[in-house]
Amino acid sequence: MKYINQKLLEFNNYLKGRKVAVIGLGVSNLPLIDYLHDLKSNVTIFDSKEYDDVEKEVLDKLVDYGMSFSFGENYLEKLVGFDLIFRSPSCLPNTPALVDEAKRGAIITTEIEMVIELCPGLVIGVTGSDGKTTTTTLIYEILKQDGYNCFLGGNIGTPLFTRISEMLPEDIVVLELSSFQLMNMKISPKISVITNITPNHLNVHTDMEEYIEAKKTIFKYQEKDNLLILNYDNEITRECAKEAPGEVMFFSSKEKIPNGYIYDSDDGKIKVCENGLRKHVFDTRYMKLRGVHNFENACAAIIATKDLVKKDSIDKVLTEFKGVEHRLELIKETKNRIKWYNDSVSSSPTRTIAGLNAFALKNIVLIAGGYDKNLDYTVLAKPIIDNCKALILLGQTAGKIEKAVQDELKKTKQTLPIYNTASLKQAVEEANNVAVTGDIVLFSPASASFDMFANFAERGRIFKEYVNEIVK
Repeated sequence: MKYINQKLLEFNNYLKGRKVAVIGLGVSNLPLIDYLHDLKSNVTIFDSKEYDDVEKEVLDKLVDYGMSFSFGENYLEKLVGFDLIFRSPSCLPNTPALVDEAKRGAIITTEIEMVIELCPGLVIGVTGSDGKTTTTTLIYEILKQDGYNCFLGGNIGTPLFTRISEMLPEDIVVLELSSFQLMNMKISPKISVITNITPNHLNVHTDMEEYIEAKKTIFKYQEKDNLLILNYDNEITRECAKEAPGEVMFFSSKEKIPNGYIYDSDDGKIKVCENGLRKHVFDTRYMKLRGVHNFENACAAIIATKDLVKKDSIDKVLTEFKGVEHRLELIKETKNRIKWYNDSVSSSPTRTIAGLNAFALKNIVLIAGGYDKNLDYTVLAKPIIDNCKALILLGQTAGKIEKAVQDELKKTKQTLPIYNTASLKQAVEEANNVAVTGDIVLFSPASASFDMFANFAERGRIFKEYVNEIVK
């Protein structure tokens, strides 16, 4: 008998003829527009892009569908009188026009919230300031290895709303969720992971408290039989356990916790701790991923999947998984053993610190700097001095990073060569001049990309192009 998703059927019926707004012409909303057109919803598109900047094929589609649209600086002025509004993650729910519409009775949601609401199977969600993409991907790969039919979405993978009709009760959806996606969500995944919470996106969020509260949404609507997986070593996530409605399980790389999973640096093994006893689970020497932060990610992935899969499936994926692009990605090793790494995803100091700590040797030539998200760079100074033989800077945050490092150098009466460059290409050229036999060149910006690039992925791709072009 063919499975019928009754909740999806009811939602589709609700959408027919309704006045629906779609905010943002991003990747996740384009398939949604097709979907709403097929249901004969009365759709209006809103985007901050100017009319001339919208792709021609997208404009042609909107005209062909007979949809209204509002573009440009004041694009939300006509957001009045809608039944349902799909907001993009970049349009926060506290935007005045959205607040006004909510007061009038409009339902404000997102493509990803509706996936969680309407998916008939298990949903596993991962958030955190660092490590969420690797953790999400590990969970997905372990489940696939064990034979599950899985869907990967959220910040990574493909838009899933239009694929809900394909999902069966025995399927599993794995989502990477940002603070912007989680804000004001009224539903939580049944299994939720918070890898850590450190200052991030403070150029967008009102303050750190708003950022933390957004992250907490991943578990706030869980039920008693649901699971929350938390980083014990991070004070903010550890405290989240007090508010969890369901079961909590910790992971740690610093503490021998009585219950949970740990990475034991004494012998390099991941262990399960039960009632104070520790049992070997996996030897990290067999992992291609390096760095304590990645061993923590592995702990979180094991906890999320251990009751769903065979141990062999976990072992195979942890052994074979090479990592995600732009995350401590080895690009090239030269004839004189200089290794070049692309860690473009590192858009905050904590991420760059984790990258620096992934290498045992202290001969790193670090390339850092980028868009300013109003973060504190003083925490980065000591790890740079302790791990690097040279620092190459670029972008808006170059001055902040240099000041933090110079202040620490004065306090400790040390020296470190610092080079300021005007572009990423120039930074690669400078690193190529500075690095000698056996060195590591690490591109880990500790900053966002938007001063020079569309996103961290474009930044990472261009860095790789420069390395392959310049480094011989």
